[in-house]
Amino acid sequence: MRIHLPALRFARASTSRFAAVIAMLIASGGAGPAAAEEPVAGDNPLLTESKLPYHLQPFALIKDEHFAPAFDIAMAQHLAEIDVIANNKAAPTFDNTIVAMERSGRTLARVRTTFNILTGANTDPALEKLEVVISPKLSKHGDAVRLNPALFARVETLYNQRDKLGLDAESAYLLERYYKDFVRAGAKLSPADKEKLKTMNAEIASLQTKFSQNVLAERNAAAILVDTREELAGMSDNQIAAAASAAKAAGKEGKYQIALLNTTGQPALNSLENRPLRIRIMNASLARNSQGGAYDNRDVAARIALLRAERAALLGYPSHAAHQLEDQTAGSVEAVNAMMAKVAPPAVANARREGAAIQQIIDSEKGGFQLTAADWELYADKVRKARYAFDESQLKPYFESGRVLKDGVFFAANKLYGISFKPREDLVGYHPDVRVYEVFNADGSPLALFLADLYARPSKRGGAWMNAYVSQSALFGEKPVVAIHLNIPKPPAGEPTLLTYDEVKTMFHEFGHALHGMFSDVKYPRFSSPNVPRDFVEYPSQVNEMWAMWPEVLKNYAVHYKTGEPMPTALLDKMLAAQKFNQGYATTEYLEATILDQAWHQLKPAEVPTDAMAFEAAVLKKYGLDYAPVPPRYRTPYFSHTFQGGYSAGYYSYIWSEVLDADTVDWIKAHGGLIRANGDRFRATLLSRGGSADALGLFRNFTGGEPDIAPLLKRRGLDAPAAPAAAVQKAKPDSGVEITGTPFKVEDKDMVNTTVGTDAQSAGAR
Repeated sequence: MRIHLPALRFARASTSRFAAVIAMLIASGGAGPAAAEEPVAGDNPLLTESKLPYHLQPFALIKDEHFAPAFDIAMAQHLAEIDVIANNKAAPTFDNTIVAMERSGRTLARVRTTFNILTGANTDPALEKLEVVISPKLSKHGDAVRLNPALFARVETLYNQRDKLGLDAESAYLLERYYKDFVRAGAKLSPADKEKLKTMNAEIASLQTKFSQNVLAERNAAAILVDTREELAGMSDNQIAAAASAAKAAGKEGKYQIALLNTTGQPALNSLENRPLRIRIMNASLARNSQGGAYDNRDVAARIALLRAERAALLGYPSHAAHQLEDQTAGSVEAVNAMMAKVAPPAVANARREGAAIQQIIDSEKGGFQLTAADWELYADKVRKARYAFDESQLKPYFESGRVLKDGVFFAANKLYGISFKPREDLVGYHPDVRVYEVFNADGSPLALFLADLYARPSKRGGAWMNAYVSQSALFGEKPVVAIHLNIPKPPAGEPTLLTYDEVKTMFHEFGHALHGMFSDVKYPRFSSPNVPRDFVEYPSQVNEMWAMWPEVLKNYAVHYKTGEPMPTALLDKMLAAQKFNQGYATTEYLEATILDQAWHQLKPAEVPTDAMAFEAAVLKKYGLDYAPVPPRYRTPYFSHTFQGGYSAGYYSYIWSEVLDADTVDWIKAHGGLIRANGDRFRATLLSRGGSADALGLFRNFTGGEPDIAPLLKRRGLDAPAAPAAAVQKAKPDSGVEITGTPFKVEDKDMVNTTVGTDAQSAGAR
């Protein structure tokens, strides 16, 4: 039975009236707040559970105008549910408090998930406008739950009795996590400090939304317009045709438009022979969101950093990074700094050696210029050709996207886990480019839905990521719906989508996140994969990258899109031989962004600068990373990972997870490689467990040992002796900006940690 109530009438109704309805249902034997039937405002599809298979969102029915009333109703419903739990006259029990909270807020979770899907992958002005309004409302709503003293009192009572409750392992861990979540969110603050916290949280939420929207708007506005085809010499015919199509779509028919990606480096730079155009593209990329005007993020970033620092101080932490890292597998700022100190010196030394080799090529061609960031990719490829007789552009005809997905990604998953995939043409996503597949276990039983959204578009944020559209949980009998989102340039109609090697790896990477979500087998939604620590969530996805170049898998998908011929063995051998090439550049650009993230978030409030760009320059100089030909992968004004919110003080997670990944890859190779026994073990001991147990404990269960950094250093070519100290010596900043915070001390130890955390949400690519 549905409760049909007009939207405005319900939105204005007191929560106590709705709470009374829920209370009656509980008293009459209902299972808790979720037993109450969800309110419906007219025909709003967001307010009822989807009738589609696996409860996939009915995107064809959802309109922008559905979201505002749905959020109002769903938040009111959730607060009513929380009111019943917090003010229950019965003594707190695990079921009437913790499980009841797990059951609460389902309508809000559905509305919020759907909204986040669309604002990330297919936004529009109406959704962006609502996002500005709804972000502080959601922050306020979250505080109303986490800072509810009566609710926390019940949680704390149970936590203090936890050893006497007779809970199973997953339930006991759930209780522990709820208690820690409340405390870390400020539940023990005084009433006055709670009010300060609420104000900070609301402003941070608004600023993060502004930062994100500015990045997307500036990226679109900064697209490079080119007048003639001749200026694009070096680009392939397909790339030029795509640029012409982009210009036509932008109302500039007859010209060519080169869109920018989120990263500092841009794909066109590895083929364009026109140096002035390369410089123009690189300068436009580096200057994004820092040139004044409506999309400038310099002051936004500084303000976010200040508020986060003030919030951390209010919560009793020396910095935002200390607050964040306490709840990750790293455990502390000191552990992260020690690892950065271990990998940064050899990485930048490698990058400088690579730069010297590139300069030799430039000089041999009588280029008459010094290497810059605009030149690196093009001339690095020339070094690669000279050193390995290998041209990376030779790979693209063998990497057609459809084959990579079906005969590569899906094929490897079938061999390793026994799962199979069936296209579901009857199910649609939010955009015509989205493809839907049903996934089956080896025994033929249904496992999940998988969606693939591969192409870039102006309405889609940059980068690549995985989202759980519906999270698995035994509590609700939910099977997972997961999706991967990439930003592959879409070719003109009728042309094949040919991928770079990096795009192939990204597809395997994001599918690793998808496997984590699909294999989730937990009772409670709180633990559904990928809800694991941020510095653990990238680990399974990085492991899945190994299959991209596994001979049996590569042979199955790497065939020429025209002739059907397999990739020649000689080309494959050259590619494998060149795998460590340019690792100094790749590692250094990543570490520069990582150290910027930590530098911003290891500050105390009084140390936060007002000049964001001067601070950035001083930090890179201080840590020996001010090597201009290799700029940070993300500069402060467009560093969405850290200032949009998800990876704040957490961008180190990729290389931290890669320690586990490299170790695991070595283990898998030593135990037979691509065989079902290895896949079944990885699924049972790690992927299926989600966040229901200590993350590093899951790693130990699979490998049987502790993490070892040596395989990572070997993989990235960082196991050679480091450069002389003078080459990486910290320089005193000469910009007039004082750099403070915890120094990156070199310590003679490998990765260490003891503490586990959670709250991974969506997972993404670096």
